[in-house]
Amino acid sequence: MANSSQLRIVIDSHRCQGHNRCCSIAPDYFASDEFGNVLLKAEEIVEFSHESKVRLAVANCPEHALKLIEQNTAKAAEKYEEKTRRVCRDLLDRIGDSRTCDAAIQYAQHIPVLVIVEILGLPAEDGERFRDWIHRLLEIGPVNPVVAKEALDEITDYFRAQVAIRRSKEGDHIGNDLITFLLNATIDGYPLTEAHLLGTLRLLLVAGIDTTWSAIGASLWHLATHASDRHRLAEDFSLLPTAIEELLRAYSPVTMAREVTKETSLGNCRFSVGSQVLLSFPAANRDPAIFDHPDEVRIDRTENPHVAFGLGRHRCLGSNLARMELRVALEEWLKRFADFELAEGAIVRWSEGTVRGPRTIPVK
Repeated sequence: MANSSQLRIVIDSHRCQGHNRCCSIAPDYFASDEFGNVLLKAEEIVEFSHESKVRLAVANCPEHALKLIEQNTAKAAEKYEEKTRRVCRDLLDRIGDSRTCDAAIQYAQHIPVLVIVEILGLPAEDGERFRDWIHRLLEIGPVNPVVAKEALDEITDYFRAQVAIRRSKEGDHIGNDLITFLLNATIDGYPLTEAHLLGTLRLLLVAGIDTTWSAIGASLWHLATHASDRHRLAEDFSLLPTAIEELLRAYSPVTMAREVTKETSLGNCRFSVGSQVLLSFPAANRDPAIFDHPDEVRIDRTENPHVAFGLGRHRCLGSNLARMELRVALEEWLKRFADFELAEGAIVRWSEGTVRGPRTIPVK
């Protein structure tokens, strides 16, 4: 994990963090290294160098990524839509007729957890453990590396045990879940190494939970604070496709770290090989050179080339699943609670770090 002296944050939105900059500079000079996504040129190979890091050895158009993409297409995401609806309806049933609830704690934060356990073939009751790991890793971890490493080690041990169960052919879901798929996958005729397998599973768990619940939570917060948009969506679900893309643009949950792979200058900032930068996708999505009135949320915006999921070979593998979960979560919530707003005196707490979303949304 980089210390503060190694981390460079480019803040000039017009010269360095604009939309076109994020689209053009990442493949040539920057590689993603922290918690996965080591992205290399075709001739380059990286070995796993540290047990506590989640690293994927890949190349340009990596074969292992193509195998995972097969499991994460829009059509593949459809397989989990009914499960997602059941999860949402069950959570809403638990809220019931309560006059107030917390839309983040009681709803948004559970949905991706319960979907990912289905995909990975894990026990649903382990969901609370996942939420604890995410909290320690992404909220406490950035300022406390000891806590981050403890969480990573626990995740690693957990998946090592799950892999062992499948190798012994015991337990439910054997043969149908993504863990088993990866166990049976090969690259150039060889199975994934233990480090590669565990690193991929850690990445899928971490990346598949916090980002999505942050997007769902931010969308619900927006609707709770913008009555006109709430009413329009509740009355016309045909607006959901454009609304979802606009909410992703306006409240992009992820700012991605990249490692500098070539000496370069950008916006009068000098970058040395091995140092790290943050590519602010949220800033790029507010670029006035690309978006008309970028600070306005327009749920019927049709021209919307946002980069909330990254781009190119760095693009989020689970974007189709995330879109489906966000759409279903909003549909089911609005069917049940078409009229809601922040509760009186509500304190909305937003997370800190590279993934941003509301951790509390008290509504009535």
